[in-house]
Amino acid sequence: MFQNLVAQLRATSRTLVYTEGTDPRILEAASRLKAEGIVEPILVGEPQAVAAAAAQYGFDITGVCVCDPATDPRLDEMAEEMACLRRGKQTVAECRAMLLRGNYYGTMLVKQGRADALLGGATYSTADTVRPALQLVKTRPGLHLVSSSFILVRGDERIAMGDCAINISYEDTLDKDGNVVVSAARKLAEVTVETARMARLFGIEPRVAMLSYSTKGSGKGPGVELVRAALAEVRAMEPELAVDGELQFDAAVSPVVAETKCKGSPVAGRANTFIFPELQSGNIGYKIAQRLGGFLAFGPLLQGLNAPINDLSRGCNAEEVYQMSIITAAQAL
Repeated sequence: MFQNLVAQLRATSRTLVYTEGTDPRILEAASRLKAEGIVEPILVGEPQAVAAAAAQYGFDITGVCVCDPATDPRLDEMAEEMACLRRGKQTVAECRAMLLRGNYYGTMLVKQGRADALLGGATYSTADTVRPALQLVKTRPGLHLVSSSFILVRGDERIAMGDCAINISYEDTLDKDGNVVVSAARKLAEVTVETARMARLFGIEPRVAMLSYSTKGSGKGPGVELVRAALAEVRAMEPELAVDGELQFDAAVSPVVAETKCKGSPVAGRANTFIFPELQSGNIGYKIAQRLGGFLAFGPLLQGLNAPINDLSRGCNAEEVYQMSIITAAQAL
């Protein structure tokens, strides 16, 4: 799966900042990526501490850039810019203090264009990766939320699933007068389009099933109505996308069931990109595929941001850091 991505990255020069520069898993992955000429790593940390950790664990980080927030000559400039981005929610002094943390400092490196992408979370929570990204890098124009997807691989088979890690549910966003500013359907539609976009990055031509406990009116309820409304939004946003809903999972993947339940659907029976109506089913679904279906799961891959920023599991190993590094850098192509 990684061969095409690696070839593209070697033909370019992409920088990837790691917010935990002394972690041995990060050091192993960064030293390997540097030696293989795939990405240019940037390690956040005090240089002597990073060098000592690399020597302790036997990793060669010769030529790898190490950035220490405390000695960065542009720290005051970064604090000023961050205070503007925060629009008065933090003072310049407060922003300067926050930038001494690897997650905020690394995110500002991406915001300022000093790094192309960021990978963090080996030692802290998803929220500590996502929060600075939302505050500083922000969502792309026209989008209203950050979401996630997983790419699942089993042999030559690849599928995409979203959102399985970020959005608990989809609710209307209202203004102070109670008017709908962003509908729940629009939010789910954005997740759908972004997941299809991520699928294409991995060579999957998306055939998108918007999942439900109902197939084409066989069931009723608010969740079903949400998926139907979101489907209409998706078709308006990306008319050429092969997408259908609402579909039960069996109708989405079984040609026999699809012929019975939704004959003539453009994707039913052969879907490869699956959109869940809320987080609970999405998280359960990808883990069933991973644990019972024998798929390797790559993710969560964050979607909708102005720059590639991804989160590691705190239980990750060096190989997973290496793989997620390639994926994250490839999102910057």
